[in-house]
Amino acid sequence: MLSELYAHQEWADALIWNTIGDVAPDFDSFVVARLRHILTVQRAFLSAWTKAAFSPQAEEEVAFGGLPEVSRAYHAQARAFVAALGPGDLQQPVIVPWHRTLEAHFGRTLAAPTLRDTIVQVAMHSAYHRGQVNTRLRELGKEPPLTDFIAWVWFGKPHAPWGSVKS
Repeated sequence: MLSELYAHQEWADALIWNTIGDVAPDFDSFVVARLRHILTVQRAFLSAWTKAAFSPQAEEEVAFGGLPEVSRAYHAQARAFVAALGPGDLQQPVIVPWHRTLEAHFGRTLAAPTLRDTIVQVAMHSAYHRGQVNTRLRELGKEPPLTDFIAWVWFGKPHAPWGSVKS
């Protein structure tokens, strides 16, 4: 199921990038900020899982036009990571680098999520913010893509349409 969630996530993200197309970076600050946030969180968690270096500040330096390719690369890495997992791996605790910051923010000790929990979180977080992007696109007069998981199933679980994304 996790592999399917990530195949859907990639498909849905590619649809969003296709809808944005080659629009200028100043198209809409809300849309740009949400797309950056989705990708930054996806990449931050992947780096936590793989114990790779990650810098949110470096993410902000990527030009808007380069984001679709960064997204495509992330999805290839995330798919490979999830596909290589064994059942025992999913129960391992994951303490993300920002865990202590969150504890300070909430004023309490936080339980350690499992790898499975964080993998699901990334898919759900991405879907939440894609919904915000779609709402804003509709407000701007653009027809947003249908990115629901069930739509992906109805359409035969297609591969992500990266070929039409302009970067």
